[in-house]
Amino acid sequence: MDGGAHIRHPWPEPPAQGTATEIAPGLLWLRLPLPMVLDHVNVYALDEGDSWTLIDTGIHSKRSVALWEGILAGPLQGKPVSRVILTHHHPDHIGMAGWFMERFGADLWASRTSWLLARLLILDEEERPTPQALAFSRAGGMDPEIYEHRKNERPYNFADICAPIPVGYTRLIEGNVIRAGGRDWDVRMGGGHAPEHVTLWSRDDNLVIAGDQILPGISPNIGVYPTEPLADPLSDWLAACDQLAVHARDDQLVLPGHKLPFTGLPLRMAQLSGNHHAALDRLRVFLTEAHTAADCFALLFKRRIDRGTYGLALVEAVAHLNHLLHAGEVTRWRRADEAWLWQIKDE
Repeated sequence: MDGGAHIRHPWPEPPAQGTATEIAPGLLWLRLPLPMVLDHVNVYALDEGDSWTLIDTGIHSKRSVALWEGILAGPLQGKPVSRVILTHHHPDHIGMAGWFMERFGADLWASRTSWLLARLLILDEEERPTPQALAFSRAGGMDPEIYEHRKNERPYNFADICAPIPVGYTRLIEGNVIRAGGRDWDVRMGGGHAPEHVTLWSRDDNLVIAGDQILPGISPNIGVYPTEPLADPLSDWLAACDQLAVHARDDQLVLPGHKLPFTGLPLRMAQLSGNHHAALDRLRVFLTEAHTAADCFALLFKRRIDRGTYGLALVEAVAHLNHLLHAGEVTRWRRADEAWLWQIKDE
C-alpha cells in the first residue's frame, strides 16, 4: 500500500433533507432519515431521461412517504420512478420498494437472495419473540435485565417499516452488466453483511455504488441470527473483501449506503478486512479463559454497549466466535443458564 494513500471526502456535508446533490451527470445523491442509532441512509437516483432508477429507498413510514412526495416533485422533477435496484435486503434499503412498485409500476431488480429474504421477512410478523430467538439470546449470555425486557416486548419486525413487496423481480447475478443513468455497470456481489449484496461498478467513469458492503469510517454489522445460529458470515465478509479489492482503484468515487462518498478505495478495503483480523487476534488472547459472547463486547467494540445497541453487538460477537469455531480454533460448552462458554483449544 502506498504510504501516501488516504481517504478523501469530496463533499464534506450530505444533501439537506428533501434536496439532492449531483454527484456526476445523471446521478443524484439523496439522504433519508432513519429512527435508529445510524440515523440516515443514502439513496441514489439515476436519470433515465423520462424516468428515474433508484438505488435503495429508505424505510416505509408516513414521514418517508411525505419526504418522497416532496423529492419526486422537487429534485426528481416530477418524473416517475421506473426501476428500483436493491443493494441488499435490509429494511433501510428496501422499505419503500413496494410503494414505488405500486405507485409507478416500477420494476424491481435485486439478487435472488435479497428478494427472497425481503419477501420472507416482511411476511413473517411476530408479536412476541419466538422460543428460538429467546434461546439464542440465552446462548449468547445476554444481560438478564435486557433479556427480561426483550422477552415480553414486540420484536423488530420488517413489516413495521417496509411496504409489502409484490411478486415479480429481475434477478441480478455476479458478472451482469446493466445499463442505468447513461452508464454500463458491472454487477459484483459482496457478502457477510448481507448475502448476495449487490455492488455496481461503472465501466464509463470512476463511480462505485457500494451499498453497505463498503462504508467509510464504520464497519458494516456482520451478524449471526436465530435463523441460522451456526452461520459463519465473517468468512463470507473476508472473502468478499478479497474479491472486491482486486477491482479497487484510488481514483474511484465510492457511493456508500451510509456516511459520505469517498475516494481511496484500496486503503478502505484493506482496513475493512484488517479490522476483523485484528478483532479475531484479540479474541484469541481473550479466550485463553472461557467467556460468553456478551463477555466479548468490550474487547470487540471498544465502546459502551447499551440496550439500543445490545442486539447488534451480540450477533456480531457470535459471528466472530463462530468463525473461530468453524476454523477449529475454539471449543464451547453450555453453562447452567444455557449460555455458551467459548475457549481457545489447547495446542
